[in-house]
Amino acid sequence: MSFLIVLAALAFLMLAAYRGYSVILFAPIAALGAVLLTEPSAVAPVFSGIFMEKMVGFLKLYFPVFMLGAVFGKVIEMSGFSKSIVQAAIRYIGRSRANAVIVAVCALLTYGGVSLFVVVFAVYPFAAELYRQSNIPKRLMPGAIALGAFSFTMDSLPGTPQIQNIIPTTFFKTTGWAAPVLGTIGSLFIIVVGLAYLEWRRRAAVAGGEGYGTSLANEPQAMDTEALPHPAIAILPLILVGVANFVFTRMIPVWYGSDAYTVPASVLPGVHAPVTATVKTVVAIWAVEAALLLGIVLVVLSAFRRISKTFADGSRTAVGGALLAAMNTASEYGFGGVIAALPGFIVVSDALKGIPNPLVNAAVSVSSLAGITGSASGGMSIALAAMSDLFIRGAEAAQIPMEVLHRVVAMASGGMDTLPHNGAVITLLAVTGLTHRESYREIFAVTIIKTLAVFFVIGVFYLTGWV
Repeated sequence: MSFLIVLAALAFLMLAAYRGYSVILFAPIAALGAVLLTEPSAVAPVFSGIFMEKMVGFLKLYFPVFMLGAVFGKVIEMSGFSKSIVQAAIRYIGRSRANAVIVAVCALLTYGGVSLFVVVFAVYPFAAELYRQSNIPKRLMPGAIALGAFSFTMDSLPGTPQIQNIIPTTFFKTTGWAAPVLGTIGSLFIIVVGLAYLEWRRRAAVAGGEGYGTSLANEPQAMDTEALPHPAIAILPLILVGVANFVFTRMIPVWYGSDAYTVPASVLPGVHAPVTATVKTVVAIWAVEAALLLGIVLVVLSAFRRISKTFADGSRTAVGGALLAAMNTASEYGFGGVIAALPGFIVVSDALKGIPNPLVNAAVSVSSLAGITGSASGGMSIALAAMSDLFIRGAEAAQIPMEVLHRVVAMASGGMDTLPHNGAVITLLAVTGLTHRESYREIFAVTIIKTLAVFFVIGVFYLTGWV
């Protein structure tokens, strides 16, 4: 019975997310409903002592990353830099390679720190024009955007500032550059297999005489590209974020020490006690925050005239979006903490212990929960809140470096997350004016490729020992 209660809570949350209800509201309802069915008197203490503690702890660590990432993406959009980068990619890669152009642009923007939701809005008008001129069916476009924005640059490439690569750092005491060789190999697997699939689908459509399509919804207006910034200027903030992230990751332990840093009470007399930060758990977070902040400053300085009039409204919109995204994930993290405390979860934990390989165990657990919740960060948060100690013990017993565990968990979170109820998928289809029936086949193929890449990387590690 206890296992069925846990299963029902997960199913309820998945259904709520799929139907479009707020996870912020329904995650605590699902968690506390499971507690109510287990022990009614524990509902209030669990809400205050577990759910809220976990949720607030998540926000304390990660909200600045959500906020700075959203603001950076917004100023990149308002400055016209994203449009300039897209135009340059079309010019230099070529209109005949439409899929490669879209994947390259989406990858560059997301790896440069732009939120994948912002990327969808920024790239779509140009992608639509490119596909129209190349006479490629519009229904294939979401697959290319998903491959570029929702896959290897989100969680595989070492150093990516996306939140899916940052969350594992606090659990495994790693950095965003964990397992660079395996991350790069996994990224190449996704790129090669993904582009091969998209090209196969394009050739099949052309051979069947299918064109761009007619009577399509939400077609964008022609974009004005005459006054766009030079692409060399537009790409500088993205390069700065990447380089600064790398430098800060290396230098923060030098500046603050590798273990803990204490600010004496004499420096902050108002708090009457020393303030101590455990540096190992926050190096990656501080590095990404500092890098994004520098990127924002560079965009504002280099495109001040272009964004000054709309910065107030734009930044307000960005912060609102960041609050919603962070609260969604934090609520799911609180849900995971509550579920992990229930008797029924012991059944799940014991079943997972039956998977002898610790990396496969972590990959299956995280990917399954990401699929159930329809969220890479949410599924990973639930899994790590509930099972990170199990993953760490298994990896240590098998003498597997924490860097490898980090990369596997991060990539697994981006495996089955893009099932039909995923928020990014729903947004992508709404923006492009397409339906699941028309375009989800290509997105699902990318989902399968991402999932296979996790196990490919695990195999490479055991065959070569590369990290």
